[in-house]
Amino acid sequence: MSNNKKSKEKKQKHRGRRIFGKIVLILLLIIIILVGIFAYRVYQNGGGLTGIVTTLVGTDPEKVKSLPDFYCLLLGKSEAMTDTIMVAKYSPSTGDAVLLSIPRDSFVGNNPNTATASDKINSKYQISPQRTIDAVNDLTGLNIKYYITVDTKALRDLVDAIGGVYFDVPIKMDYDDSSQDLYIHLEPGYQLLDGQKAEWLVRFRHNNNGTSYSYEYGDNDLGRMRTQREFLMAVAQQTLKLENITKINDILNVIEQEVETNIDFDTMMEYAPALLNINADNIQTDMLPGTAQYCNGVAVYLVDEDEAKQLVNELFLTLSTSTNEENGTTNTVSNETSVGSTNETTTQKDFTVEILNGTGSQTKLNQAIKQFGAQGYEVAKQGNTKISTTTTIINRTNNSTQDENSIIALLGTGDAIIGEDNANVDFTIILGRDY
Repeated sequence: MSNNKKSKEKKQKHRGRRIFGKIVLILLLIIIILVGIFAYRVYQNGGGLTGIVTTLVGTDPEKVKSLPDFYCLLLGKSEAMTDTIMVAKYSPSTGDAVLLSIPRDSFVGNNPNTATASDKINSKYQISPQRTIDAVNDLTGLNIKYYITVDTKALRDLVDAIGGVYFDVPIKMDYDDSSQDLYIHLEPGYQLLDGQKAEWLVRFRHNNNGTSYSYEYGDNDLGRMRTQREFLMAVAQQTLKLENITKINDILNVIEQEVETNIDFDTMMEYAPALLNINADNIQTDMLPGTAQYCNGVAVYLVDEDEAKQLVNELFLTLSTSTNEENGTTNTVSNETSVGSTNETTTQKDFTVEILNGTGSQTKLNQAIKQFGAQGYEVAKQGNTKISTTTTIINRTNNSTQDENSIIALLGTGDAIIGEDNANVDFTIILGRDY
């Protein structure tokens, strides 16, 4: 090979390296710019894990805060039975959440004197998740549409995926049941629980010697429900830590493979950034009130309808702002004051409503009438109207935004508008197919 040819090839190699080096440099610059833009967008969207998720799903942070309250039924499944049933509500505008336990033995039959095991609410999931939702809606007067079912394996895997959960185990737990291959042995105190120990914690009811949680804490099932609520809060709080962003694939795999839900993908994407703003200090928890007793030889939990209505109002339904007629000032009525109170204040129980059925289903109309009647509204008129996609609440007598929100919370959907006072009712409710 001639010297000229060798020199030419050498120059071509150098030129190729320079071109490749320039391409790499350009790519690095593009990556740096993109990372910078992404980091700036994350900063604009609130920073941290919330900012990352908001940016990734392309959601406006102000839109997230304006999302309506989200209601869902949380079901813990073991051996085809739902031993954990909770109503969950999350308010994106405030970051507040509510967890209401529904005792698994809650009676949902027609006559307690002829009660059977199939009249307990935890048996309804064997028919379908929707039957459980329907039963909970009957007990609470709410209109929950979504459910999430997590079996014990999913709980174990989720806890392991995030590296365990720190929790204060309330008592010493010793229970052995070879028929379920269940052997619970936990010491009391604050500790890191792996997936296996987390399952022991939420399934524990009593020790081998019959002792259980203290009466003040809530013995047997009542204590277990309290522990489940508090542990769920701890899981949520520790899962949403920024450092767990590196474990997102493991968390998503658990959700995809082991969690059942009817929440559609678009709704998930809407609420994903909002859920990261849960204020762990403002999670309210409670249990549906009632009494445990034997009916027809079957252990059941009889829900107290009046107390349940009051509790649902306090936890889930926004109550009104009333006007003091003497001085014209406006006073916000707290939930505890307005429900069951003798004060001269306006609550939803003073309102008359007209319900027009735009769903095309008589069953839906009957359900709505039952819902409003159960919460103390007077349904003065009812009828049919043309099919509507969305539910509309027409405020006809200049009622407050809080009153409108009470109805939206009860329906689980709806948009409020102002209308003319020409129907002799406080609100006209046009049920849409979203109800």
